[in-house]
Amino acid sequence: MKQLLSFALACTVLVSCNQEKKTAVEAPVEVKKEQTFDYNVEQFADIKILRYQIPGWEHLTLKEQKLVYYLTQAGLAGRDIMWDQNYRHNLKIRTALEAIYTHYDGDKTSADWKAFEMYLKRVWFSNGIHHHYSNDKLKPEFSEDYLKLLLAETDTTLEGEAFAVIFNDKDAKKVNQAKGVDNVALSAVNFYGPNVTNADVEKFYKDKKSPNPEKPLSYGLNSKLVKENGQLKEMVYKSGGLYGAAIDQIVKWLELAQGVAENKAQADALNLLIAYYKTGNLQTWDDYNVAWTAATAGNVDYINSFIEVYNDPLGYRGSYESIVQINDFDMSEKMKVLSDNAQWFEDNSPLMDAHKKKNVVGVTYKVVNVAGEAGDASPSTPIGVNLPNANWIRAAVGSKSVSLGNIIHAYNNAGSTGRLKEFVNDEEEEQLEEKYGQLADKLHTALHEVIGHASGQLNPGVGETKETLKNYASTLEEGRADLVGLYYLYNPKLQELGLVDDWKSVGKAAYDGYIRNGLMTQLIRLNLGDDVEEAHMRNRQWVSAWVFEKGQADNVIEKITRDGKTYYNINDYDKLHDLFGQLLRETQRIKSEGDYKAVEALVENYGVKVDQDLHAEILERNKQFTSAPYSGFVNPVLVPEMNAEGEITAIQVTQPETFVGQMLNYSKTYSFLTE
Repeated sequence: MKQLLSFALACTVLVSCNQEKKTAVEAPVEVKKEQTFDYNVEQFADIKILRYQIPGWEHLTLKEQKLVYYLTQAGLAGRDIMWDQNYRHNLKIRTALEAIYTHYDGDKTSADWKAFEMYLKRVWFSNGIHHHYSNDKLKPEFSEDYLKLLLAETDTTLEGEAFAVIFNDKDAKKVNQAKGVDNVALSAVNFYGPNVTNADVEKFYKDKKSPNPEKPLSYGLNSKLVKENGQLKEMVYKSGGLYGAAIDQIVKWLELAQGVAENKAQADALNLLIAYYKTGNLQTWDDYNVAWTAATAGNVDYINSFIEVYNDPLGYRGSYESIVQINDFDMSEKMKVLSDNAQWFEDNSPLMDAHKKKNVVGVTYKVVNVAGEAGDASPSTPIGVNLPNANWIRAAVGSKSVSLGNIIHAYNNAGSTGRLKEFVNDEEEEQLEEKYGQLADKLHTALHEVIGHASGQLNPGVGETKETLKNYASTLEEGRADLVGLYYLYNPKLQELGLVDDWKSVGKAAYDGYIRNGLMTQLIRLNLGDDVEEAHMRNRQWVSAWVFEKGQADNVIEKITRDGKTYYNINDYDKLHDLFGQLLRETQRIKSEGDYKAVEALVENYGVKVDQDLHAEILERNKQFTSAPYSGFVNPVLVPEMNAEGEITAIQVTQPETFVGQMLNYSKTYSFLTE
């Protein structure tokens, strides 16, 4: 589970030049030497590109630095997988657009060229032609004729459906979560072949039985489901299978990483991950997750494989993702208190007794510094992650929770957007946010990941949530974890544990910020008229809208109109705390019992539809701000220094100068699935 920042016609692409791949140890052309660190790279469309540093790098041994380097290379080796998973024509389109960008010698001052350049940057950021957050297809602001001109002048070929889809209305949504439609058939995401339907998917996996029903395998996680001669068939992601060329490269780097592992537990887990990539065996995947979860010693850790299921409208298939992490020992020690007290939080939660875990095991929490990201985690990154996702492993072995400290630090130091003053109700709310907001966000992320995702248990005999709650499983789980965090953010226990100096003020800042975002400011990410579709946005809206409605009798949250502008003011934080507790109890009941009708009603009634008048107002008020609503990152570049024998003697950290430079370098170095 990841925590985000709150706010069939075949077609071939031919390029005129042969693009030789650089070796993975070669540095990019553009690097920027650090002096006063500049977090900002550039801004375009609704995107802001930032940089992040790697604190503590110099304190790692050379062996540990090699481990980080090999793991980051393994992550980047799978980059093309994410592009193809997102949409079947993405790699063809990217290859053609990059060839144009690299070789076009015509007028680069025209409005058409600027529009082309903007479109390519947006495609890079989204790992494809659909918006990374809204899932809507990106609309180019240049014509078909102009693209044909660019293709001709650069001797590049992009034909058939892959060309037409850039401009037509086909495959308009990467992930379609609408109610009452065939979500699989109407989603452009490349997890399913043509003519595969919701009913096909549900029947196919209903017929699969795990060898041990108490330890259900993650069927569908690492495959594409297609129809051949009318029969459903899985194309498994593995060496020698689907995405095999990229997976072989991942394995090569993982094997090098295993050779410099910090300890036996880490090496054993890497060995199982390698075996999983080679075989695609889901039992090996579970064995790996058990071993990886238990391997908590060492300075370096990683996430790598097909993991989060947000991009599958039915929640089966995992998107490729990689995050390489270095432990922030000081902050981890400060925050370890949460995992040490996980049982207290469970015992004192408002859940029904039957839904509480009697023994919360193996919850580890670390603040880490990211050293590299790829796939679904890049350029748009989470700020916290809790894994593994299998409920039975969480219950039996535990989980790992991490907060990405240097990512959060970069967000917080990239400059103020100025939006706060526009949307707070009064000076008191503004002062609370400025004084306690960053701490409140940090604690909410920690509570969401460590306590939230580890909390609660399914009733005996109830299936996995992807089976029982279907397309609502992800937003229900994220909302449930948010509610755990919200419930405990306004609690003197945090002060007792030494995490805050003024628990009420921190809690008030957290509640103000959550309601303000859930009911208003997150709407700047949507086009007027759109429904809320992304799982995290939905959960923030249904949580906020539910407590607003249920508290109206006592005026817990007041909707205020002043000078034609809307504000929300919390009048009673204690009662709001109680409402969060009531909703947490209900969301856990829904999950524990697998109550599909209840989750459907909760999400559809509170989390999907938007007040169009309010939305128009928010968008109008937001026009004054130049800062983009979405941020993402370029990665630092790890550059090995080699001796005459080809051995790594040192690894330097450099920063890319431009987003364009890094994207072109990645395509030149890690394009293992393109022709």
